[in-house]
Amino acid sequence: MIAAPEIPTDFTLLQESETHFSSDTDFEDIEGKNQKQGKGKTCKKGKKGPAEKGKSGNGGGKPGGPNRMNGHHQQNGVENMMLFEVVKMGKSAMQSVVDDWIESYKHDRDIALLDLINFFIQCSGCKGVVTAEMFRHMQNSEIIRKMTEEFDEDSGDYPLTMAGPQWKKFKSSFCEFIGVLVRQCQYSIIYDEYMMDTVISLLTGLSDSQVRAFRHTSTLAAMKLMTALVNVALNLSINMDNTQRQYEAERNKIIGKRANDRLELLLQKRKELQENQDEIENMMNAIFKGVFVHRYRDAIAEIRAICIEEIGIWMKMYSDAFLNDSYLKYVGWTMHDKQGEVRLKCLTALQGLYYNKELNSKLELFTSRFKDRIVSMTLDKEYDVAVQAIKLLTLVLQSSEEVLTAEDCENVYHLVYSAHRPVAVAAGEFLYKKLFSRRDPEDDGILKRRGRQSPNANLVKTLVFFFLESELHEHAAYLVDSMWDCATDLLKDWECMNSLLLEEPLNGEEPLTDRQESALIEIMLCTIRQAAECHPPVGRGTGKRVLTAKEKKTQLDDRTKITELFAVALPQLLAKYSVDAEKVTNLLQLPQYFDLEIYTTGRLEKHLDALLRQIRDIVEKHTDIDVLEACSKTYHALCNEEFTIFNRVDIARSQLIDELADKFNRLLEDFLQEGEEPDEDDAYQVLSTLKRITAFHNAHDLSRWDLFGCNYKLLKTGIENGDMPEQIVIHALQCTHYVILWQLAKITESSSTKEDLLRLKKQMRVFCQICQHYLTNVNTAVKEQAFTILCDVLMIFSHQIMTGGRDMLEPLVYTPDSSLQSELLSFILDHVFIDQDDDNNSADGQQDDEASKIEALHKRRNLLAAFCKLIVYTVVEMNTAADIFKQYMKYYNDYGDIIKETMSKTRQIDKIQCAKTLILSLQQLFNEMIQENGYNFDRSSPTFSGIKELARRFALTFGLDQLKTREAIAMLHKDGIEFAFKEPNPQGESHPPLNLAFLDILSEFSSKLLRQDKRTVYVYLEKFMTFQMSLRREDVWLPLMSYRNSLLAGGDDDTMSVISGISSRGSTVRNKKTKPATGKRKVPEAEESSSSDSMWMNREQTMHTPVMMQTPQLTSTIMREPKRLRPEESYMGVYPMQPEHHQAPLDYKQQEEAARQQQERAAMNYVKLRTNLQHAIRRGTSLMEDDEEPIVEDVMMSSEGRIEDLNEGMDFDTMDIDLPPSKNRRERTELKPDFFDPASIMDESF
Repeated sequence: MIAAPEIPTDFTLLQESETHFSSDTDFEDIEGKNQKQGKGKTCKKGKKGPAEKGKSGNGGGKPGGPNRMNGHHQQNGVENMMLFEVVKMGKSAMQSVVDDWIESYKHDRDIALLDLINFFIQCSGCKGVVTAEMFRHMQNSEIIRKMTEEFDEDSGDYPLTMAGPQWKKFKSSFCEFIGVLVRQCQYSIIYDEYMMDTVISLLTGLSDSQVRAFRHTSTLAAMKLMTALVNVALNLSINMDNTQRQYEAERNKIIGKRANDRLELLLQKRKELQENQDEIENMMNAIFKGVFVHRYRDAIAEIRAICIEEIGIWMKMYSDAFLNDSYLKYVGWTMHDKQGEVRLKCLTALQGLYYNKELNSKLELFTSRFKDRIVSMTLDKEYDVAVQAIKLLTLVLQSSEEVLTAEDCENVYHLVYSAHRPVAVAAGEFLYKKLFSRRDPEDDGILKRRGRQSPNANLVKTLVFFFLESELHEHAAYLVDSMWDCATDLLKDWECMNSLLLEEPLNGEEPLTDRQESALIEIMLCTIRQAAECHPPVGRGTGKRVLTAKEKKTQLDDRTKITELFAVALPQLLAKYSVDAEKVTNLLQLPQYFDLEIYTTGRLEKHLDALLRQIRDIVEKHTDIDVLEACSKTYHALCNEEFTIFNRVDIARSQLIDELADKFNRLLEDFLQEGEEPDEDDAYQVLSTLKRITAFHNAHDLSRWDLFGCNYKLLKTGIENGDMPEQIVIHALQCTHYVILWQLAKITESSSTKEDLLRLKKQMRVFCQICQHYLTNVNTAVKEQAFTILCDVLMIFSHQIMTGGRDMLEPLVYTPDSSLQSELLSFILDHVFIDQDDDNNSADGQQDDEASKIEALHKRRNLLAAFCKLIVYTVVEMNTAADIFKQYMKYYNDYGDIIKETMSKTRQIDKIQCAKTLILSLQQLFNEMIQENGYNFDRSSPTFSGIKELARRFALTFGLDQLKTREAIAMLHKDGIEFAFKEPNPQGESHPPLNLAFLDILSEFSSKLLRQDKRTVYVYLEKFMTFQMSLRREDVWLPLMSYRNSLLAGGDDDTMSVISGISSRGSTVRNKKTKPATGKRKVPEAEESSSSDSMWMNREQTMHTPVMMQTPQLTSTIMREPKRLRPEESYMGVYPMQPEHHQAPLDYKQQEEAARQQQERAAMNYVKLRTNLQHAIRRGTSLMEDDEEPIVEDVMMSSEGRIEDLNEGMDFDTMDIDLPPSKNRRERTELKPDFFDPASIMDESF
């Protein structure tokens, strides 16, 4: 018996639609005045009780009553419409549809119930119809088998899986219909021991079907039916409590005022409610053990997800009956499901339980047993699952902080740095709830204090401590973004942060350390950037989104607040930390987010002057590149012509640049005039001044200072003398590069004279020659700088410069000569394709440091990408890519993605030339192997096998569409054949050509040839063969024999494309029904063969270049097979098949016979199972058996940890029920002990 529960605070007993019923509603008032129909009667299936004969006989009119068709009113112009059609249309109010069915049930319950049965059958997508004769004389198993035979085999879709808005709405209408049906029948019809027994028995049978559509639809219906019954059971429990309370109140009255009639009425009502509750318990027992226990571990993920979602609703709705370990164990087990969809339902179900703090005591055992699994799911490979796992842990944390250990919390903390924003935001909320949401009682008195004494001061310190302990100092922006939604007030308390940096600590307060101050400044910068830009940092989010009006207003308010505060405070902060490069670099970025107009409107000009003075001092003090570039960007942000402060800032900037330029010219003159070796102090002065100028030239146009001449002298002297310090050369190259780019920008943006173009052309050519000279420098850093700048200049001044209507820039186009291309390629081969341990110079001798290795690899990848960009945009010859492509296998882990993308882009530009480049790379590797091992090498050696594997990888890059790559593959074979026979054997024709083994490599591309092209290639191969060669069978001739066989293979096969071959192998039984394609003209084979064979022969007579002639247009050489459906869409696709068993395809009759036999075996097993269960029930034997747990697999992003034994401490028994359609009340009571009764639950716990 279900214990009487309290009313959950989040559950509404009766909605408005539940309290007002139409005349057709089966409604019993709360006082119990209306009598239930059929109560206590045993009504066998197919037979009517005495009270119903008059309703269905001649005296009662037509079975459906007046104006009815199929048991429904003819309303809204809809005639002769089945229940399925009404629900599918979704136009009628569901309550009126159900009321019509109830009215029909009262007139003739067999016809109405037949309508309901056919409704479930049709909702499964079955075209069959259950007739009245079948309903009266056939068992459910026989009906289901009959419907399975009539199931539409041409489509694997059914209403619950069909696409389109109508079918998406159908699922909700279907679920709503079941809920309304039970709600409207809850006072009499569901207790008549006929309707519910029949429906439950049918759904139980369908849920055990091999047909997925039946199983899916009936499981959804059964679970929604169970949910509706749980609601009824809850209402009954509440009514029983009310009745018991009224009875106790009446009985406690004095005898004179006690109403005995009312006491008897209340007792009778309580008895009826108890009987009804027993009925509902039995129904729920049957559904739970007949459907849920089997289907929660179904092979289909959608079915498992339905079961878990509904059991979560039951536990939340009726916690007194369902929220115990006997039901929670199913959710706990299923958290190990291999499908993310099911795991997600588990977590959302648990969230609904943990949200209600009143239920926490009932979840203690479950939490202790499955807490570790929930924590591990925060690293789930499905991001949606990980997000919900973190949210669930947040609810667990709110319910009891003692549950989660410090280690559990740390596993969630680090996720605030996740690149996936929803995961990071959920982890940020968890972090905020754990560390920042608690407020000390003494803080209540200082809520109105601001600055250092505000309550946020300690929280800001806590944030800094957390950031430092996480040791991810480059990811402060990620931390801020993770907590932005939940801790906005804290993160925007810039006044408090500023006070912590500027004000002296209070008495007894521990001051911030230097490391903590640096972290606070970085966090403060990230919060200001987030408030001003209103979008996540780089790496999170898909891009900038359109802000709403409210967000725009908030953004403007925040920028105003930032400007008003830091316009005054920034000069003070810079003055305090002027010698600290890290702090100054971050602080100098703040003006980029100012509203500069406030400097004028707020009369803050004096603070602007103070800021400019501080920046000037910082430029003079520092030579660090990051600090100087930050100063340059700050000047650039303040020098905005739209604001009145422009003149003030421009004057300060010009004065600074004047001083730097004069100083540089003066120092350079002295530096270059010295005949002896340059002094270190002079070199340092030149370098520091050049660094400052280069940093400013990056963001500002310094053309009027004519910096090209002095840098050219410096670089030329370095080439002549060879003793120039490397840092001076590097920055001189960079500064000269900026000079050329700024001149190009001026010419492009404004009308320029011919003299300007010629001057820029001359400077650019001279600069390229200087960079080319420095490619051979001794120092690696100088060579890398020269290479990078050369690639940029060649890319900018390529033919691409004229795009967009800029033909006037044609004189500036610069194409590198062969010597420059060769030097660039040599640099790549010498400095990119090297082992990690060989790269000692670029890593500064710190190869043991993992970070330095990663940085060195990143630098090499950038160098390779810069050169590959020249190849892709045809700045250099495509055949230079051969030296790149041949490294594909050896350096796949480091550069595989770059090389593969380069192949793809070059193939889009020119398929034939790309193919020639690929074969050239293989030829180069083959020649290198010959030079190393000689011509008598072992073809089983790792070197030769590696070349073959590389050829196989190259062949895979051509894809499946052979028509698109036809000419390219043919040209590849042509070049390969010519290379194989290029070097004759000096010992005579009786010995193979020296490169004959290359044919073994070339055979990897034979599968990419079309059938007619294989013949053509074979004819071309025979031109190089002598008669004696064709007769040779020695091992040295094996490459020729294997290559010939690869060309002859499939020559008589009509399936000439890989696509058609796959389609042929994947065909199903339904191919027999599909008509072959017609209407396509066929070309005789002789005609196509002659046209193909003569293609290369004629070219050899007229052409000496390796360019192929245009391929003649082919109209119907490919015999396309009829369109076939995928295997999963076939008739057998509706049955669960084991993927690991692959059998040869049968013909149609064999498959039809196999399907029929499988259906018969399934039906026989089902009948046997039902019979055994019925015998067991009649014998009164126990049906308790151990629940099977679902097969699980590790779905974690991290491989750490192993899944524990799921059976540990979970030995609960579950009773399997298959409720017959006509069990009377006496037989149904034998199904106890009641699984829903808490008293019957075993004492074993988690």
